[in-house]
Amino acid sequence: DGDRVIMVDHEGNKVDGDQILYIIAREGLRQGQLRGGAVGTLMSNMGLELALKQLGIPFVRAKVGDRYVLEKLQEKGWRIGAENSGHVILLDKTTTGDGIVASLQVVAAMVRNHMSLHDLCSGMKMFPQLLVNVRFTEGSGNPLEHEHVKAVTAEVEAALGNRGRVLLRKSGTEPLIRVMVEG
Repeated sequence: DGDRVIMVDHEGNKVDGDQILYIIAREGLRQGQLRGGAVGTLMSNMGLELALKQLGIPFVRAKVGDRYVLEKLQEKGWRIGAENSGHVILLDKTTTGDGIVASLQVVAAMVRNHMSLHDLCSGMKMFPQLLVNVRFTEGSGNPLEHEHVKAVTAEVEAALGNRGRVLLRKSGTEPLIRVMVEG
């Protein structure tokens, strides 16, 4: 339905919503049009957070879902937010995710800066991410509340330190736990 955008650079590298958010936020900063910061989600790559921090752009995470990104934008009074899936919300242009509007912002940044898509992404180093879906039996309670799961999660988080993170979240539509490890 056109509400998302994913791009591919001239080397065949996928450019996801996190990278698109980085490009648009950086360009907004360069043009003096960035108001506040940028909103991502719990699934946003740590590379986005670090790259925006280096630019002095505040970054906050919302729950997964474009409606939560929109809520956080409205709460903060900011204008730019995205999910890594390619939902990009630019409140100074539209009130919802629009893949065409977002892609035009990226193309405009390419033209203004005389840079390729690949070069525009070069200031953001993506952290490797692994996402695994683990099915569980419904009716057995919330697996995320089990003491063993909490203990193992804490152990992995301690091992990663500030070099990575682990995120466990229950699917809202299926009996799945989504496990994301990044670092």
